[in-house]
Amino acid sequence: MSERLLYVMDPMCSWCWGFSPVVEELARQAAQAGVRLDWVVGGLRQERAPLGEPARERIFAHWRAVSGETGQPFNFAGGLPEGLVYDTAPACRALVVARHLAPRRVGRLARLIQQAFYLEGRDVTHARVLLELAEAAGFSRCCFAEAFDSAEQRSATRADFAWVERLGIAGFPTLLAERNGMLALLTNGHQPLERLSPLLGRWLERAVHA
Repeated sequence: MSERLLYVMDPMCSWCWGFSPVVEELARQAAQAGVRLDWVVGGLRQERAPLGEPARERIFAHWRAVSGETGQPFNFAGGLPEGLVYDTAPACRALVVARHLAPRRVGRLARLIQQAFYLEGRDVTHARVLLELAEAAGFSRCCFAEAFDSAEQRSATRADFAWVERLGIAGFPTLLAERNGMLALLTNGHQPLERLSPLLGRWLERAVHA
């Protein structure tokens, strides 16, 4: 029997940052049952011009909503650095590269990217920043850089975006449970751990008795 969880997210999605403690605990719960969590990137935004002040204020409003509901911290004073072009594709590609090189380190790199963006006010759309974070996550900088620039990993990132679009997933975070190729939706959007943990527990229990 083939089973896994699929976490569909974007590292520059504020609700995914809010959801990160929840998904970490759910991944731990699944791992105890021998079920892995795989990461899929969604490509939240691919802007081409720097953020203007009205857009910054709209995003900060989202951040305040996420912080209020989830308790996750945000750096409002230093967030959204000047000149930021809100293109999430590079950060998404970094996670795809991590998945290719060392799948067990994807979560570590995702946390570092999120912390850099939401807490440290760093521009994680730049390759040099992503390479620093990848190195901090335990990757060889030169190997990661080579893969990050490769046509293969650019194509793999686009394939993730296309898969998410085909499934009709319109929001992040989304958590799916897959058993023998059949997908079950655990959540589309943030939900607290106390609501999702029993759902996952029942899905895992059905596997034991199948």
